[in-house]
Amino acid sequence: MLLSLLAGNRGNIFLSTPLGPAERTFYEKETIIRKGYTLTFISKDSAFSTATKQKMITTFFEVYPLEAKRFNPQTRKQITFIVDPAYAGVAATDAGVATYSPKWLREHPEDLDVVTHEVMHVVQAYPPNSVGWLTEGIADYVRYTYGVNNVQAKWVLPAYKAGQSYTNSYRITARFFVWLEKNVRSTLINELDAAARAHTYTPDIWKQKTGKTLDELWTLYAENPALELTYR
Repeated sequence: MLLSLLAGNRGNIFLSTPLGPAERTFYEKETIIRKGYTLTFISKDSAFSTATKQKMITTFFEVYPLEAKRFNPQTRKQITFIVDPAYAGVAATDAGVATYSPKWLREHPEDLDVVTHEVMHVVQAYPPNSVGWLTEGIADYVRYTYGVNNVQAKWVLPAYKAGQSYTNSYRITARFFVWLEKNVRSTLINELDAAARAHTYTPDIWKQKTGKTLDELWTLYAENPALELTYR
């Protein structure tokens, strides 16, 4: 089947076939280079907000270098964002490509730190079969620490409640990590991240680094979870 490329303004490309306009697919691509990093931004949604796009780009170049400097200076220097109407989730990252739902971003335009969370997964670069709750907990810890728009997005770490567990992942685990950093060992999150990336993480690391098991640390946290939190 013959394919024809019709270029429009700002790099817009419409991929069409002899089947006619109904079969056309919108495709916009822009590459931005700053601070030694390259971001390729692909939109497959013609209605996607230009303002949101620019804010996502700004967020990336603010937070990714910080994440890289602290956790993994050898992380990828070239990242791709894809805004894809066919994607049914919120966002997902694999092999340096972060895919975002335009529907989610239209409904939650202030949720710019979904970028902060997703690109941390690039920095993490953990091997397959890594501990899921640890991976997502660290990514949300990073969103809390380096996020640029959490207040406007009304994104917060939830207060501790009985019945929670560190295995709940995401924000619940992230709050536990903030508590550990402030009350137990300031370098612990870096050490956990490095071990996960090197594929040397085992449950023993908690006692090696803190003198207590993970369950013992969670018990201490549950007994006194008070935490002064600040957001940007």
